[in-house]
Amino acid sequence: MEPVACGRMRSHDLIIIGAGSGNSIIGPEHDDMDVAIIERGLFGGTCLNVGCIPSKMLVYAAEIAELAGDVGPQLGLHTTFDGADWPAIRDRVFNRIDPIASGGESYRKGLSNVTVYDDSAVFVGPKEIHVGDQTITADRIVIAAGARSWIPPIDGLETVGYQTSDTIMRLDEMPKRLAVIGGGYIATELGNVFGLLGSDVTFLLRSDRMLRNEDETISATFTEAYTKKFDVRTQTGIASVRRDGDDIVLDLLPNHDELRVDEILVATGRIPNGDELQLAEHGYQLDGAGYLVTDAQLRTNVDGVFALGDITNPVQLKHVANHEARVVRHNLAHPDSMIEVNHRFVPHAVFGHPQVASVGMTEQDAAVSGHKYISQVQEYASAAYGWAMEDTTSVVKLIMDTQTRTLLGAHICGPQASTLIQQLIQGMVFGQTVDQMAHEQYYIHPALPEVVEQALLEL
Repeated sequence: MEPVACGRMRSHDLIIIGAGSGNSIIGPEHDDMDVAIIERGLFGGTCLNVGCIPSKMLVYAAEIAELAGDVGPQLGLHTTFDGADWPAIRDRVFNRIDPIASGGESYRKGLSNVTVYDDSAVFVGPKEIHVGDQTITADRIVIAAGARSWIPPIDGLETVGYQTSDTIMRLDEMPKRLAVIGGGYIATELGNVFGLLGSDVTFLLRSDRMLRNEDETISATFTEAYTKKFDVRTQTGIASVRRDGDDIVLDLLPNHDELRVDEILVATGRIPNGDELQLAEHGYQLDGAGYLVTDAQLRTNVDGVFALGDITNPVQLKHVANHEARVVRHNLAHPDSMIEVNHRFVPHAVFGHPQVASVGMTEQDAAVSGHKYISQVQEYASAAYGWAMEDTTSVVKLIMDTQTRTLLGAHICGPQASTLIQQLIQGMVFGQTVDQMAHEQYYIHPALPEVVEQALLEL
């Protein structure tokens, strides 16, 4: 469908803002509707283009480099890592991803009942949206406009320039020296990639450990592993940033130490895009952190308007956004029998080396929750496969409610953590006791899941 001329208000049946998980809402049940999609960036959103998918493709390459350079020789193998062809690695990733994004956009533009607006959306009324040179409206709107990198107010940073997760994976050259500001999952994943591929990486953390929102045992284990591989500077601030020739110079607090690098990766968190859409100015309820408030059916306080993904959920995970998109899709089609989101057990993983995976309460959470609990930390080396790997650092940590004997939380730091945790997620969802998880199924010997079995048995 062709956009209308400038100055006229066009009315659609449904407007979707954001073509990440929001794009998956459109199905055969909408064939008789006039649908608009507003997307200022690439189709597929953050995950496909600048997030989960390209970063994990880089993570896999970095893992191979670490196996060849460090792990192989420890096992008596004559393997070496002789450096990375960064442009080839980058092009392998984006030559596969970019056609998916462009293909998705072309497909939507080819549908007779869909209009794609390639521009930013700004609300000028509760259901009136300015996009490009016109204003559009609809009775039903889905806001799935995502989030963006938060940039700390460091003197000189804007002048010097910096990378974020949106840009660093497409660099033409791999930096010889890289400063990573932050210690969360984006910082640890991307910093690790460049470090293993050959960059001299320095992590700059305000706190005393990496992944500080994880269970303390897991965070401490992870921080120790990274400290052995990289220059990790905890409880460090940045007074200012300046250029000195080709060098970027960071003035570090508290002692005003000088750090010289070629690039800076700012990975200090992400903030929702509700402010850029000017939602609050037109009656939408936002919380204190700027997230768009929704109910259990993902309805906003404006009638007929739903929201999903990073603009409304601080968890900011693709599998959560996909779940929410399925809920919204159902509720749009079945307004008389709406369903609710289920965020009871939301797992997450950090694809560093080592991996981290988590679901449910940390021990810190359990300690303040009022639950009576016990915890168990099981080393990978206690299982035959972990012993064969000569693993001396990886752990599984489980937290059990002593009254119900069900798991409150599960946390893993080590190889295949994101896979090993899946059976624990399933057990928690179906309300199995620790005893049922441990005894009522076989564990293949000597596969790595035996470390999970052992942790359950210890409880």
